[in-house]
Amino acid sequence: MMENNKISVGLDIGTTKIVAMIGRKNEYGKAEILGIGKSKSLGVHRGVVNNITQTIQSIQQAVQEAEAESGLKIEDVTVGIAGQHIRSLQHSDYITRANSELVIDEEDIDRLINQVHKLVMLPGEEIIHVLPQEYKVDGQAEIKEPIGMYGGRLEANFHVVVGQVSSIRNIGRCVKSSGLELEGITLEPLASANAVLSQEEKEAGVALIDIGGGTTDLAVFKDGIIRHTAVIPFGGNVITEDIKEGCSIIEKQAELLKIKFGSAWPGENKDNEIVSIPGLRGREPKEITLKNLSKIIHARVTEIVEQVYVEIKNYGHEEQKKKLIAGIVLTGGGAQLKHLKQLVEYITGMDTRIGYPNEHLAGDSDEEVASPLFATAVGLVMDGLKRQERRRIEKAAEEEIQNEIDSTPETTIEEEETVAPPKKERRSFLDKLTERVKDFLDNAE
Repeated sequence: MMENNKISVGLDIGTTKIVAMIGRKNEYGKAEILGIGKSKSLGVHRGVVNNITQTIQSIQQAVQEAEAESGLKIEDVTVGIAGQHIRSLQHSDYITRANSELVIDEEDIDRLINQVHKLVMLPGEEIIHVLPQEYKVDGQAEIKEPIGMYGGRLEANFHVVVGQVSSIRNIGRCVKSSGLELEGITLEPLASANAVLSQEEKEAGVALIDIGGGTTDLAVFKDGIIRHTAVIPFGGNVITEDIKEGCSIIEKQAELLKIKFGSAWPGENKDNEIVSIPGLRGREPKEITLKNLSKIIHARVTEIVEQVYVEIKNYGHEEQKKKLIAGIVLTGGGAQLKHLKQLVEYITGMDTRIGYPNEHLAGDSDEEVASPLFATAVGLVMDGLKRQERRRIEKAAEEEIQNEIDSTPETTIEEEETVAPPKKERRSFLDKLTERVKDFLDNAE
């Protein structure tokens, strides 16, 4: 049995499926997936929990499956949030420093970030992420890292992501009632991006489009920093709905048709290609031409892609300085639709590739894990591993200070690469949010 503090569990609560994934870092620093469990998601609509009991059952089923496959017990999970209630905005803020003789340090930046948290939101909304874009010190612009500089006025542009408190708490509730501890909360587009994008792409400028069952998430990166996020309340399920309505068949058949024969590009199908679908109980079978099928899919996918493209333009992709050189990366279950890449390139005029979450996976990972379906789950596992790493570093730093106080001449602790006191990483607001959700749940019992 391996140490449990070395493993991390991602829990992707999606509209169509719930995935529990267990992973750890191997000796090369890559994520090695030890077990996956997935179950049909029944209580989630467009990324938002709408039936707590059903969601708890689905979570437990996925968790049991992952435990059975890995032989490990799952206690803490890192959960993703998405859903149609997520929106993002740009905001600038500044602080005036009391003493400009001292250099800018972590605390100044924390003060600035905390000030952004006092922004007044719509009722029921809460800030999930505050992501600094770039800083200005005494009016000097385009500063990436102000720590260590002199200056009296520190300002920054922030990318602020907001969501509904109740939705976030409901997710927390489901996790807790499933007998699990909430280790962290992450925005799903960010998790997916971490799993499928390379650092070069984030530098060059790239839009990640994660087409899920209930929602399509967008994350835009440029110069290595996240610049824009959006959640569009349509995904693969509306395509299935359209096929069901358009062909008068049941949902299960529509879903199968979409997966097996669906294409986003009608020109690809000959006029005489026909699928025969068994009729319901003693009725005649139905004949559906693949051309019609792909026309239905094409219409809906075009609509989704156009909405995403509007968001990419909102970010400012058309300005020379903000151009996304690496184009678009598609991931999520919806990315498996045939000829989708061609359609996206046609609509947006941007280079497109399908994103597989193997960017940080160990070389011998299962085929299954590297499917776009699991991008978010892999990203959540990685996020959990990062969080643990941070905690270990903080703990080591604390212990080291303690040891220095005890002033024993032992130098063993020095050998672990923590000779320089590690820079205390800024606690991301999500850690604080996680704690607030935890507190809320503990007090609500």
